[in-house]
Amino acid sequence: MRAISGLWRWRHNPLCRATDLAEAWVALAALLLTLLVVPVAGVLAGGAAQDALQRSVQEQHASRQPVTATVVRELERAALDIDPETGAAQDLRTRVLAGWTAPDGTERRGAVTTSLKDPRAGDRFRIWTDGQGRMAARPLDSATAATHAVLAGFGAALVAAGGVEAARRLIVWRMVHRRYARLDRAWDRVGPDWGRTGTGS
Repeated sequence: MRAISGLWRWRHNPLCRATDLAEAWVALAALLLTLLVVPVAGVLAGGAAQDALQRSVQEQHASRQPVTATVVRELERAALDIDPETGAAQDLRTRVLAGWTAPDGTERRGAVTTSLKDPRAGDRFRIWTDGQGRMAARPLDSATAATHAVLAGFGAALVAAGGVEAARRLIVWRMVHRRYARLDRAWDRVGPDWGRTGTGS
């Protein structure tokens, strides 16, 4: 809006310099680019991230499956996510030796971290495994992938807006720099005679 009001203000003003109009046009162009390019950049980046993440979700769900593991015995308690300032454990999880059946029917055993508060031999809980029956991380779900895609879109839009504003500031800085250079040259031409009475007579 400042760019539009600036153009209107300088329209028929005799004090208007060419650089003033140029600065107003640059500001207007930056405003239009921000309104047009920034949303498009956000949508394109968000859409690309959404496609990639949803493919990853499908691949992970196809290659991983939940199985029921049985506690053999408790191993030890491990404090995770310790706050360095307070030293307080935010999440206490239990490591157990557990057994499960792989997709090919073989029995597997391994150390597993579980959220069971008081695990006892024979307790059952769910874990995720890959096609060979090895433990795997829980697959990404669609809602989390969509959230990441939206954040990627917002990030791309902010980067595009920052780029447009940086370009506008650089152009205006160059214009002001040139204007000062012209003023310096004009001052050099008249400066030596400044304040002398009868100069040129």
